[in-house]
Amino acid sequence: MSLANDCLYHGEHAWVKKAEGDEVIVGVSDFAQDTLGDIVDVSLPFVGSTITIGAPFGTLESRKTVSDLIAPISGVVIEVNNALMSEPTLVNDDPHGKGWIVRIKISNPDELELLMDVDSYKDAVGA
Repeated sequence: MSLANDCLYHGEHAWVKKAEGDEVIVGVSDFAQDTLGDIVDVSLPFVGSTITIGAPFGTLESRKTVSDLIAPISGVVIEVNNALMSEPTLVNDDPHGKGWIVRIKISNPDELELLMDVDSYKDAVGA
């Protein structure tokens, strides 16, 4: 399992990476994509949508199942990774890079304190 040291992790297997100012990039962990298997479809929120920490904001469909994307932080979606619409396997191939899901302008920076660092996330998933 490959994890990024510059990310914070949510218990529902999403990662958050600080971008510019009060913006973050969100994706799913390598653990999550590996558990799901080959991603065949991604349902993304609309730009301008408000998402709430702990609530579903989209889905990942694999050959095995459909899984909700759970928001690791609250805010407004300012960009989605449109490449996933034609290449959903980017989530499998590069979950911490080209397979990112959304860019969010966070509404409550204190929520970052609720997320795990890479070592805590490894412990949580038994890696």
